[in-house]
Amino acid sequence: MLAPAGANVVMQLARRGVGRGVAQSPVSSGSLVRHPLKRTRTTLAYIWLSLYGTDDERAILRRHVDAQHRHVRSRPGDDVAYDAYDAQLQLWVAACMYVGSRQGYEMLYGPASETVAAALLARCSPFATTLQVPASQWPRDPTAFATYWEANLARVEFDDVTSRYLVDFIDLRFLPRPLAAVARPLHRLLCVGFLGDPFRTGLSLAWSARDQRRFEWCCTTLRCVNRLAPRVLAEFPWNLVRYDTRRRLARGRSLV
Repeated sequence: MLAPAGANVVMQLARRGVGRGVAQSPVSSGSLVRHPLKRTRTTLAYIWLSLYGTDDERAILRRHVDAQHRHVRSRPGDDVAYDAYDAQLQLWVAACMYVGSRQGYEMLYGPASETVAAALLARCSPFATTLQVPASQWPRDPTAFATYWEANLARVEFDDVTSRYLVDFIDLRFLPRPLAAVARPLHRLLCVGFLGDPFRTGLSLAWSARDQRRFEWCCTTLRCVNRLAPRVLAEFPWNLVRYDTRRRLARGRSLV
């Protein structure tokens, strides 16, 4: 289910306000480039609590996220205005997370039926409402979501700052060189493979028929491995995320 995660980061940052907010964020403790393991942990905790947490747990999560987001906003004179409290930008991020969740589902189980897509859309609404997005703004059904998504693809835009940040992310340049060299081919294949044309074109990412065949073979392999693996491995890392998040909540530690 995490195979589309890298592509999802690219999608989220494809709105200039989101991309600039992340690339230029003064909150270094939440930086993927500086603290990749911590950022990954907090992102997975956010996803897990949004989907499976209680209302009280999501309220705690919201307070922790808000404490970080209040520092992420553009300054007077910046060429791109952004604010991490902007509900429309948060809605875009949440919409991307739904797309990634659906991609992960379809990679493992095949095309989602209308019923499954509607259930998944409703289940993913806390991605938005755990932040500042009113429940009324979350698309009510897959048709409404498709309308929202198509309209907002027209707002996908990369500038020099976000392009450099995302290309470095796709190539794992924030990791130690030996580790990046080993992980880069698969990470890049999955990132670019799960992206649609507006994102590939915007970042000038080449994609050939051969790349598509390799991507499809990779997804088939991952699907088979997931089905054959023992349950504890098939559910990884979500079982670890569940344990760590519950432990941090019980000890009153920050989730972000």
